[in-house]
Amino acid sequence: MTAAALIADLGARLGVGLPGVRVTDDGSRLPSRYPVEVAAAVSVGAATAAAAAMRGVGAEVDVRESLAAFLDERLFTIDGATKELWSPLSGDYRTADGWVRLHCNFDHHRDAVFRALGTQDVRRACAGRTSREVERAVTVAGGCAAALRTPEEWRRDPRARAVAELPLVRLTRVGDGPARGGESPRVLDLTRVIAGPVATRTLAAHGADVLKVSTPRLPEVDGLVISTAFGKRWCHLDPATDAFARLAGAADVVVRSVRPGALGVVDELARRTPGLITVDITAYGRTGGRGFDSLVQMATGIAWGDPPRPLPAQVLDHATGYLAAFGAMAALLRRRVEGGSWRVELSLARTAQWLDELRRMAAAGSFPGWWEAAPGRAGFRPTGTGEIEVGDLMAEMDSSFGRLGYVLPPGRVGGRRPGWVTPPPRPGEHGAEWLTRPS
Repeated sequence: MTAAALIADLGARLGVGLPGVRVTDDGSRLPSRYPVEVAAAVSVGAATAAAAAMRGVGAEVDVRESLAAFLDERLFTIDGATKELWSPLSGDYRTADGWVRLHCNFDHHRDAVFRALGTQDVRRACAGRTSREVERAVTVAGGCAAALRTPEEWRRDPRARAVAELPLVRLTRVGDGPARGGESPRVLDLTRVIAGPVATRTLAAHGADVLKVSTPRLPEVDGLVISTAFGKRWCHLDPATDAFARLAGAADVVVRSVRPGALGVVDELARRTPGLITVDITAYGRTGGRGFDSLVQMATGIAWGDPPRPLPAQVLDHATGYLAAFGAMAALLRRRVEGGSWRVELSLARTAQWLDELRRMAAAGSFPGWWEAAPGRAGFRPTGTGEIEVGDLMAEMDSSFGRLGYVLPPGRVGGRRPGWVTPPPRPGEHGAEWLTRPS
């Protein structure tokens, strides 16, 4: 099955016709037992095709560019230096019966681990307990942890059974509203870390007016919040205020990446705002539970091994982010013709299931010749060595943070690469207002 066919199938499942996508590949790969290159090309390709459909032009995607985009936070530099993305306590810990991963990038999550284990000697405390005991204790204390499960153990998990019943990208009409379009939608960004910010950054690269909303008390990971904020504006605003309601009421799309039940004010706004599109990105779907890419890899068995064998990039985050951008644009395309209010739902765990499905398809020989040779590369032959060249895919931009080095956004729409015209903003730098007129 070709990548173009997989992309077209995603469009058909969401009720939108996408232009044919030309997928090129020079054989660049990231080392993994999973077909990360397929997930990258298809998720990036779906978002690119949806952007092309909004303009009535063609779409192209390159595998190497897509893989580089999946590595972008690791390649991002400020004045030539990379930013540390993990706290010293975040990582995999051996337990009495296996492994557990702790996520301590935020101070309140770190403190929850200390409370749950009753000590700051985390390694010793984990070694004396089972992985499930650590997972439960940290979760109850308000922290984030995931025991390493085998794929079989994950399939027996109630969360897995709930996720398995969902499509990769779920698009549901949830209300009425007028048919309206426009190529510069207003997007309210209520997201953090990687998946959600990648989705809204992608929408910004394709011309959306993206406004990130947060409060000063909300913690962020410095390197991530800067690298994912290209092309956006940023205001500080309490979601419980009338000002936020007015801002959301004039939006086309609201994107949030929080566990179910959080930011319920958005649900109420969606119910009384005809034509609003909401995009929800969660770790485990409506079953709830905190989670990040590295934790979901552990819980779903993607990282199964001794020691754990994580993916070579935050693949679940990036694939989910691009698929969320695709879902948002698919909803905009549906609204343009049918009107209505729409809800898009994705989860990291469902993306993990999709990646495993792709692995089994690859093992069955489903992807022979799914690419085309990259233009200008004579003697094309896939190498699969895990090597990837990124020098020609990098660019630089001045900002208030310094000179930024970043990965160019992947794909071509009508023969042109998407891009950002503004650098990442400072927290709260902008007012709570839209730049564009209603679409």
